[in-house]
Amino acid sequence: MKRYRTVAVGKKVECRKFITTEPLGKSGETAEQKVWDAARLAFADRDCIAYWRYPIFSKVGEFRKEPDILIADLKLGLTIIEVKSIVIDQIVAINGHKWEFQNFYTTGGNPYQQAENQLFAILGYCDREMALRDRVRGRAIVALPLITQHQWHEKQFNKLPSCPPIIFKDDLESDLGLGTRDWELGTGEVGISSRAKQSLIQIIEQITPVIKGNKLSDEQWKLLQAVISGTPIFRPPPRKFYLGKTRASGEESNSIIHNSPSLSLLVKGEQKTLNPIPRAEVLAKLQNQLLTLDLQQEHIGKEIPPGPQRIRGIAGSGKTVLLCQKAAIMHLKHPDWDIALVFFSRSLYETIIEILDKYLRRFSYGEIGYNQNNAKLRAFHAWGAKNQPGLYSTLCRAAGVWSLSVNDTEFQQPNEALAYVCSHLLKSAKIPQIFDAILIDEGQDLIVNDELKFEGKQPFYWMAYQALRPVNSPMISPEIGGFFSSDLRRLIWAYDEAQSLESLNIPTASELFGDDLGHLVSGEYGNGIKKTEVMHKCYRTPGPILTAAHGIGMGLLRWEGMLTGITRVEDWEAIGYEVMGDNLAMENLEDLTDNSSIIGTNNLSIDKFKNGQKITLYRPSKNSPNLVPELWGSPVLEFQAYHSRIEELTALADNILYNLKVDSLRPSREILVIVLGSSFEAMELETYVANFLMERGIDVYIPSTPECNILKPDKESRDPNRFWCEGGVTVSRIHRAKGNEADMVYVIGFDNVAKDESNLSLRNQLFVALTRAKGWLRLSGIGAYPMYEEMWRVMESGDTFSFTFKRKPKREISVTDTGEILRRYGDGDRNFQGINLAGVELVGVNLQNANLIGANLQDADLRNAKLDGVRLVIANLSEADLSGASLRKAKLVGAILNDVQLNHADLSRADLSDVQLMNGQLVGAILKEANLSGADLSGANLQGANLEAVNFSDVNLTGAIMPDGTIFSGFI
Repeated sequence: MKRYRTVAVGKKVECRKFITTEPLGKSGETAEQKVWDAARLAFADRDCIAYWRYPIFSKVGEFRKEPDILIADLKLGLTIIEVKSIVIDQIVAINGHKWEFQNFYTTGGNPYQQAENQLFAILGYCDREMALRDRVRGRAIVALPLITQHQWHEKQFNKLPSCPPIIFKDDLESDLGLGTRDWELGTGEVGISSRAKQSLIQIIEQITPVIKGNKLSDEQWKLLQAVISGTPIFRPPPRKFYLGKTRASGEESNSIIHNSPSLSLLVKGEQKTLNPIPRAEVLAKLQNQLLTLDLQQEHIGKEIPPGPQRIRGIAGSGKTVLLCQKAAIMHLKHPDWDIALVFFSRSLYETIIEILDKYLRRFSYGEIGYNQNNAKLRAFHAWGAKNQPGLYSTLCRAAGVWSLSVNDTEFQQPNEALAYVCSHLLKSAKIPQIFDAILIDEGQDLIVNDELKFEGKQPFYWMAYQALRPVNSPMISPEIGGFFSSDLRRLIWAYDEAQSLESLNIPTASELFGDDLGHLVSGEYGNGIKKTEVMHKCYRTPGPILTAAHGIGMGLLRWEGMLTGITRVEDWEAIGYEVMGDNLAMENLEDLTDNSSIIGTNNLSIDKFKNGQKITLYRPSKNSPNLVPELWGSPVLEFQAYHSRIEELTALADNILYNLKVDSLRPSREILVIVLGSSFEAMELETYVANFLMERGIDVYIPSTPECNILKPDKESRDPNRFWCEGGVTVSRIHRAKGNEADMVYVIGFDNVAKDESNLSLRNQLFVALTRAKGWLRLSGIGAYPMYEEMWRVMESGDTFSFTFKRKPKREISVTDTGEILRRYGDGDRNFQGINLAGVELVGVNLQNANLIGANLQDADLRNAKLDGVRLVIANLSEADLSGASLRKAKLVGAILNDVQLNHADLSRADLSDVQLMNGQLVGAILKEANLSGADLSGANLQGANLEAVNFSDVNLTGAIMPDGTIFSGFI
C-alpha cells in the first residue's frame, strides 16, 4: 500500500502568516502596497505574523483608525508602521507630533502619535496576561514610501526634536528590501554622514523601542500570538468545584472523592468504577492550556473579501465564531455598511449575539458593543417572526410585500417552507438592494431539493444575493481575481454538508446560483484572500468522537460499501486526513518525464478512489487538538445497546446523577441529551425522556419552553430563541441542538437511525449529534441491528479507517476547487468562464470542450490534461505546466502563455492567434496546422516541435530556438 504524497513541482509555497484584511489595489494604494510588499519580503523567513490594517480601532479625534501594518515577531516583539502616501511638497510643516499637509485628503495629522496609540492599545491587551505584562517590546514607525531620505534632509525635518523613526522610499526600492542610510543608534534620528546598506529588519532593530520589554520564551510567544488573534475573549472564567483536595482548585470539602488511583461508587445497587479524577477537574485543567494561533482562522475571521466567499468547515472548526468575528470587523471598519449575519435556528440567537458583542468590544478597545437597535449590524434568523424580524421578513417589508408565515405553506420541513416563501417573494417583487454584506451560518440548513428551486437556483440564497449592493468596482482587476466581474456581491456562507438534516444537495456556487455563476468562489481575490476556505482542524469535538462521526456518518465501514462522502485524495486531505491506498497514485511526480503518461485519458483524476481499491484514512492528532482524551486517560466515546427503552433511560438517569454528584458538572450547558429519529418519533421520545428524568429527580429543560420541567409550552409562553435553562439538563431533538454544544453529551434512540441505516438524513442526524460533544459522549439505543456492529467497528478503528472502496456512493462530496470542477464537469457542466484556478493541481484532468474563456490558470499544473476543443480565449496560463497535454482544436486567442510549459503537448489545429508565448517551452510540441498569427514567441523554445502547415504571419520569434536548434531573430 502506498501513501499518497502531493508533490508541487516548481510551485510557490503558500505563506499565510501575512494577512491582508482588505485587498490592496484601489486607486491611490500603490505606495501602501510597496511598504506591505517590502515588509512581507523582509519578514518572510522569520517567526512572525503580520497584518495589513489590523482591526484595532483607536479613536483619533472624531475618527477611528486601525494600524496600517502590525508585525508581531518572536525577537522584535510588536511593530506598528503607519504609512503616509504623500510627497515631500505636501508636508507644509511639522510642529511636535502635528504634521500639516496641503493638497492632501486632510489638512493635518499625527502619524507617529497615532501609531504609538495603537501600539499602546495592543500592549494593553498583552498586559492582561500575567505572563506578558511589561515583557513585550514595542516600536512605532512612520513609513513615507514616496519620500526619499535626501528629500527629508533637504527640508531639515530630521533636525526636529520630535522627528520620529521613518522608513523612506530608499529602504523599499530594492527587491531585497535594502536601502542606504545611517541611524544614530538610540535616537531615531537620521544622519547622512555614511550610507551603510541595511535591510529593513536591521532598520527596525536599531529603532529604540517605545516599550523595551524582554526576550520572549516560546510559551510567551505563543500567548502573544493568541492575544493578537483575540482568542482570550473566549477563555472561560476560573472553574470552582468542591471535590476534596483536587489538583485543579486545592479546595477541600467532605465529598466522597479522594485522590486515590481507584475509586468506586454505589449507584442503584451497582458498584461503578470511577475515573481517578472527576470530569470537572479535566475542564479546569483545560482552562490552563496555552492558547494557540490558527493562521487559517486568522485569515477567515479578519479578511473582508471584495465579493462572495464560501467557508467549508468540518464540525467544530469554528465557523460560527469566525463569521461573527468577520461581521464585527466589517462593522468597525465600515460603520456605514448595512450588514446582516443570518442563521437558520432561532436557538442560536443568544450565542451569536454574545460572540458578536465580544468581538466588537475586543477590537474597539471596549468602546462599542452589539446594539440590537443599530440597523447597520443585525443578527437575523432566516425567516422572521412577529416580534423578531428575519432576513426574509425584512426584505418583504423593504419590497412592500406582505410576508408569509409557516401556516401559509403546505410544507412540513422548515427549510422547504422557507424556500417556498422566498420563491414567492422573488416572483412577486424586485428584491431591493439594502445590504452591503450578508453572512450566512450553517448554510446547509437553507438548501432544498431540486424541485423546490427558483429558476434553477436555491431560493433563499438567490434572494439574499439579490438583496446585496454590488461591490463598488466596475471591473475587478486580474490581481483581485475575476473576469469582467462587474456585479460582485459580498455574500459569505459557511457550511458543512455532513450536517445537513434535510436536503442532501451541497451549497456550492453552482448549486446556489446556477452553472452560469458556478465560478464565483473558485480561486483567489489576491493578497492571499481566498474565494473558498476549507477548514480542517476541529477544536470542539475530541478526535475519537469526530473520526467516529465521519466513519458512521459516511458509512465507511458498511459491508455494502460507503453511502456518502469524499472519493478523492485531495478532498480528504483538505479536511485533515491522510490517505493511503493500493495503486492510488504515483509517489513522486518529479520523476515523470515530459513524455510520460500519468493516467488514462478517460479518467478525471489520478487520485480518485476506484472500485475494489483498498483505502486507509488516518487523522493525525494535530488536526484534532482537543485535549480531553489526553487529560481523561479513558475512552471519551461509549456505546451501549439495551433490551428496552426503560433500561436505556435508567442508565441515562444514573449517569446524569453521577455527572452532577461526582463529576461536579453543571446541568445547564455542560450536560446535553439529544434524541434521534424522524420528526414524530423524535418528538415523542423527547417528551418521554424528559418526563422519565424528572421522575428520577433530575431537573430538565425542553427548548422553547418558558422554564425548566415544562414538557410542552403553550402558544403564548413559547420562546423559540431559548435552548438552555439554568439548573436544568436540556433534552432536545437534533434540529434544535444544531449549533449548540456541551461537555457531556448523551445521544438517545440510536435504534431510530439503525432500523433505516441507509437513510442519509438519519445518518446525518447521528453525525450532528456526535459532534455536539466538547468532551465526552455516550451513545445508546435498544434492540439489535447490523448498524450497531458497524458502530463498534468504527469506534475500534480509532483514528484510522481501512476499507475496500466498492462502488460510487449515493452522494459524492467535493471539497476543493479541483474536486468541485471535476464534479461539475462530470455532471455535464461545461461553462467555467472566468474561473480562477491559479496554482491548482489538475494533472491529467479531462475538460474537453469546456468554456474557460478569461480563466485564470496561472501557475496551474495541467500536465497530461485532456483539453481538446477547450476555449481558453484571453485566459491567463502564464507559468502553467501543460507538458504532454492534448489541446487539439483548442481556442487560445489572445491568451497569456508567457513562461508556460508545453513540452510534447499536442496543439494540432489550435487557434493561438495573438497569444503571448514569450519564453514558452514547446520542446517536441505538435503544432501541425495551428494558427499562430500575431503571436509573440520571443525567447520560446521550439526545439523538435512539429510546425507543419503552421500560420506564422506577423509572429515575433526574436531569440526563439527553432525546431532544428537554430536561434531565430525578428518577425516572420
